[in-house]
Amino acid sequence: MLTLKGVEAGYGSSKVLFGVDLNLSEGQLVAMMGRNGMGKTTTVRAITGLTPASAGSIKLEGQDITTLKPYQIGQAGIALVPEGRQVFSTLSVRENLVSTAGDRSGKGFWTLDRVFDHFPQLRERAAQLGDSLSGGEQQMLAIGRALMTNPRLLILDEATEGLAPLIRQEIWNTLELLKSQGQTILVIDKNLEEVARVADHAYVLIKGQVVWQGDMEAMHGVPDFAKTYLGV
Repeated sequence: MLTLKGVEAGYGSSKVLFGVDLNLSEGQLVAMMGRNGMGKTTTVRAITGLTPASAGSIKLEGQDITTLKPYQIGQAGIALVPEGRQVFSTLSVRENLVSTAGDRSGKGFWTLDRVFDHFPQLRERAAQLGDSLSGGEQQMLAIGRALMTNPRLLILDEATEGLAPLIRQEIWNTLELLKSQGQTILVIDKNLEEVARVADHAYVLIKGQVVWQGDMEAMHGVPDFAKTYLGV
């Protein structure tokens, strides 16, 4: 579904990505891992057009999206749950969700009611402003807002960062459920235990390059994986 080949990107004269290759098949949950500052978020920004790639190619279901604008990439079917959630603080929960509503082909069509069924807390707080929610509720809202675009690919950048353990578990359970329903997901996260439980494949970035990739069986076979690649 999504293919990156030799992608380079950076900010001004500072290059961050040095030839990133990545592949996601439809229905997979793929994790991108690595220490802070290794290029994970820049990779996401390149995929979504926020930091255009300076070299290489990015294709979504065979369509070259490398040079498309962010709104065009969104229309093509990629939705981002950004780091830090970034909900619309002055809009209600309901308004946050309907602001991004869209239908692509009707397959797996996300409606307001379906999002509320997945996140009952949001239904209870539908009239509240986005900035009045807890951190966990804001993350649920950010995920629901992305789902309302009916994405082919859902990307989550540090979706569980800074959340309480029980809320982190709830987010991962949600991702596992979405995967079981056929949603293709790319998640950037450091939680090795949950990645190993839910993901189909993982990539590790160090200094803007993929230094390891494999399935969960291969990951379990790497001695001291967390210490070697994640610094934990």
